Amino acid sequence: MRWRTGRRSSNIDDRRGRRVSRGVAGGGFGTVVIVLIALYFGVDPGVLMQGVPSQTYTTETTPPSPEQQELADFVSVVLADTEDTWHAIFQQSGQRYQEPTLVLFTGAVQSACGFAQAAMGPFYCPADQKVYIDLSFYDDLRSRHNAPGDFAQAYVIAHEIGHHVQNLTGISGEVQSMRRRVSETESNQLSVRLELQADCLAGIWANHADRSRQILETGDIEEALNAASAIGDDRLQKQAGGYVVPESFTHGSSAQRVRWFKQGMTSGRFDACNTFEAERL
Repeated sequence: MRWRTGRRSSNIDDRRGRRVSRGVAGGGFGTVVIVLIALYFGVDPGVLMQGVPSQTYTTETTPPSPEQQELADFVSVVLADTEDTWHAIFQQSGQRYQEPTLVLFTGAVQSACGFAQAAMGPFYCPADQKVYIDLSFYDDLRSRHNAPGDFAQAYVIAHEIGHHVQNLTGISGEVQSMRRRVSETESNQLSVRLELQADCLAGIWANHADRSRQILETGDIEEALNAASAIGDDRLQKQAGGYVVPESFTHGSSAQRVRWFKQGMTSGRFDACNTFEAERL
């Protein structure tokens, strides 16, 4: 991926090296569990966190390594590219794109959606319109999930920005409202459609970014498709327990995630990403 000459985003909140430790002012492991459950099932953690005692934190600063700093630079370029892409798309429909902030953290972080740990992976918090990522996730993506490559890393960011787009357009709020009125199985199905649409929106970014700024190199699309496949529900469940439970999927199968990223990449159109009316996911 051609990224080194790209524009850097000013919307980076670098909290790396600030080791967050739980204090004595309440919260603790129970709070972490609440947030994990909320994010897994697609519920705004801020809702469940109401009434939970606040926590205090202490920090110690550790400077990042040169490799980590280069990766942070890469993330900033990708974020800037998503900004350019979505500003143009929103402008075409007479709307204004509100840029999100991307928070880099180490180990654990406090967001408006609650306390979160790196093991959760990257996530988007609609309450503060921020994307959170511990860069160690990319080590897991490469070594644990066998999905190396810079464009695979870019896909992960673009997917989370897709959730921001869903939030801005009101899609996320509407889906969460629907999920509260249906069964757990139906709620999971709605979550899958929301996640697959975010994959499709990531594909739209790739389409527009390459047409406008020629960022793609040979093998980049294959890297993104490999990453999408690597973090499909079916593949992750099989790795964890040896069997697959489709009814519990919340993000979609490997094949579905690949299909919808390709849909966005090929079409470059928002209306091609309507997973909620698609008969076949």
